[in-house]
Amino acid sequence: MHPLAEKVLARDTRATARACRLVDDRAGDYAAILKDLFPHTGRAWVLGVTGNPGAGKSTLTDRLIAAFRKQDRRVAVVAVDPTSPFTGGAILGDRIRMQAHFGDPDVFIRSLATRGALGGLSRSAVDIARVLDAWGADVVLVETVGVGQDELEITRMAHTTLVVAAPGMGDEVQAIKAGILECADVFAVNKADRDGADAAVRDLELMIALGGEVARASGRSRGHSAAALHARAAEAASAPGGAPAEGPWEPAIARTVATRNEGVAALVDRLEAHRAWLFGTEAGAARREERLREAMHVQLRDALTDAAVAALGPALDAAVRAVALREVDPYTASERLVEAFRGAGAVLPGAAVAPGPGDAA
Repeated sequence: MHPLAEKVLARDTRATARACRLVDDRAGDYAAILKDLFPHTGRAWVLGVTGNPGAGKSTLTDRLIAAFRKQDRRVAVVAVDPTSPFTGGAILGDRIRMQAHFGDPDVFIRSLATRGALGGLSRSAVDIARVLDAWGADVVLVETVGVGQDELEITRMAHTTLVVAAPGMGDEVQAIKAGILECADVFAVNKADRDGADAAVRDLELMIALGGEVARASGRSRGHSAAALHARAAEAASAPGGAPAEGPWEPAIARTVATRNEGVAALVDRLEAHRAWLFGTEAGAARREERLREAMHVQLRDALTDAAVAALGPALDAAVRAVALREVDPYTASERLVEAFRGAGAVLPGAAVAPGPGDAA
């Protein structure tokens, strides 16, 4: 076993921090560390926290840390911040809001920069969550960048997805946007002491009800949202030969005022209810399997992309030049690069992508 992996399993905080850094940078023998740690993962509850910028995600995450610590749970946090397009750096605002827990040896907070990744997460977030799972975390909180309307990545990664909303940050149209609605397992209407909180809850309740009707009427769904995963999970669990489905999960709503720690206990109860459904029912088990399938698709896509870029090298550069000169269209160039990567011999790695008949503009 890798020496750093052994130290992570021994709950060495500094070694865990070094492992997270190697994984985030994709440096050294990070893959060997992940391979050695994987058999020791799978025990942590991964809880995703997402929502619009300014909704209070970081403050609410800080309150959730305190609530889970009162239950004597070890807590890890993966907080993703936007990256500067100029310097590549990130302002770690999450750490500022969570500094009260820095002295707690049973809380590990790791901030990540998106580094250009889309979907609210950085590419390394999943792997770092696994490192922290192996470190011994009972709960891994993953706070995304404040996107809030297209959170597919956190839905694939987290067991439970918490969407934080706040009144007064837009009109009622925001509540009916599919991205923010369908990725949620639990909603937290934060800053509930503000005007418009009742309307925000009412709009969410209406759209959850309508969304359930649409999901039942549409039958088989091919979406990648949490709602689609729930629908497929219920379908799989009720298939012939399987146990009867207990029914899909219906997103729950909690009102919170994170700055005053109000409503956090009720929110934790709703999150725990989803965890009980996920790990205690046939429909939940099917949901977990579907989530792993989606995660493997992402893992395979990333691995194939890295392998193709490394193998094709100069041929890829030549293809870019050929497309820029309009000697070939990007679709044909991509097809030839795929053939070259497969070893079909249409284009050898390192060779130029020659224009074919009709390729010139």
